[in-house]
Amino acid sequence: MLKESESDFKVLTVSIALLLTIFILSFVVCILTHTSPQSLLTSIASSEIRFAIKLSLLTSVISTLMCIAVSIPVAYSLARYDLPGKTLINTIVDLPLALPPIVAGVGLLLLFGTTSFGDWLSGFGLKFVLTPLGIVIAQFAVNISFMLRIMRSTFEGISPRYEYVAQTLGCSPMQAFLQTTLPMSKNGLLAGGIITWSKGIGEFGAALMLAGATRMKTETLPISLFLNMSSNDLDLAIAAATILIVISVVSLYIFEQRGGIAHLY
Repeated sequence: MLKESESDFKVLTVSIALLLTIFILSFVVCILTHTSPQSLLTSIASSEIRFAIKLSLLTSVISTLMCIAVSIPVAYSLARYDLPGKTLINTIVDLPLALPPIVAGVGLLLLFGTTSFGDWLSGFGLKFVLTPLGIVIAQFAVNISFMLRIMRSTFEGISPRYEYVAQTLGCSPMQAFLQTTLPMSKNGLLAGGIITWSKGIGEFGAALMLAGATRMKTETLPISLFLNMSSNDLDLAIAAATILIVISVVSLYIFEQRGGIAHLY
């Protein structure tokens, strides 16, 4: 009787898993098969899609490098030290994970477009409103928490004893970190960098609010998809969507190979 109940439960859970798999696969396949390969290649070769690809790659690489540069020291401090108000700090730096990107975009627009801080940056030529720089900072603001969580989990999984030993051999705390902990965190760093880059390329809401949706100026792949769907140019929209799907699948595969979701906790 017990084995029969266990078998029924297994069938139920596996069936739900298969149905979910089919559901997700069905809407992806609908995108990939909606147009002919010839039309898809023609659309990808268009000047608009090529511009969107270049801008997406450039902005996502820059924002990912920013996320990595900031997340390493911040994640290390949160993983290693008992700071006053550490729980509050963790909550705040994780906030973009729960915050809708479009809300973050509104906040960024107000910060850089209506405050003296934004005016001060403009004086140095750093204009974020309705410019490609706005795309970079929007991607950074939305994705930094994701990279932080991955790196914090990675550092927490590495024993500090390696650094203590390095310091007894004459290394400074920074040298000990650079020679022991940082090399040992390479899998988390690569996994976080890849998925953050992928999420940066796909960022839409915050980028739309801050940088706008101007063709051939602030037109990333998600913005191109939005603009072409709005103007009923389905072939170009499908081309942008297909590229984003391919990037997502490849990035997710590499992410899982490097430890996957285990880095988030």
